[in-house]
Amino acid sequence: MTTIIILIIVVVLILIYISIYNGLVRMRTNAQESWSQIDVQLQRRNDLIPNLVNTVKGYSKYEAKTLEKVTALRQQVAQAPADDPQAKMAAADKLTGALNSLYAVAENYPDLKASAEFSKLMEELSNTENKIAYSRQLYNSTVAAFDAKILTFPANLVAKLHHFTKLDYLQVPEKAKQNPQVDFSDLDQ
Repeated sequence: MTTIIILIIVVVLILIYISIYNGLVRMRTNAQESWSQIDVQLQRRNDLIPNLVNTVKGYSKYEAKTLEKVTALRQQVAQAPADDPQAKMAAADKLTGALNSLYAVAENYPDLKASAEFSKLMEELSNTENKIAYSRQLYNSTVAAFDAKILTFPANLVAKLHHFTKLDYLQVPEKAKQNPQVDFSDLDQ
C-alpha cells in the first residue's frame, strides 16, 4: 500500500513538473511571438517608407538631407539583428524621429499635404505606428508575466534547471520621456 502511495506521489510530482515546464515554454514562446508582431509592423513601416520618400521627393527638391536620413535609418532597421529586440527598437526609434522630421517638411508644401497618395501613406504609417506601440505594450506585458513566472516558486526551480532566463523589456527612448517644449513667444498679441 505504501508503495502505491509513493508511486502516486511521484507521478503527481512528475505531472506538476511537466506542467510547469510546459507553461514556461509556452510563456517564452508567447514573448517571442509578441516580438515577432513588433518585427512585422517594423517591416510594414519600412515597406511604406520608400513610397513616402518618393512622394515627398516629387514635391520637394530641397529636402534631400532629410530624405537621405530617413532612407539610411530605414536601412539600419532592416539590418538590425532580428534576435536583439533592444538594438532593433533603438534603430526603429531613430527612424521614428526622422519620420517626424519628414512630416515637418511636408507641412511646408500645401500641395503635398493635399495629395491623396501622401494622405493615404500618412494614414497607413500612422496606423502602423499605433500597431507598433500596441505591440510594444503587449511584448512588455508578456515579458512581465514570463519574468514573474520564472521568479516564483516552484516554477523558479524548473526554470533554473532548464536555464530559462529573464527577458528584457523594451524601453521607451529617452527623447520620448522628455516634456515637449511649447513656446508661444512668436505669436502676435
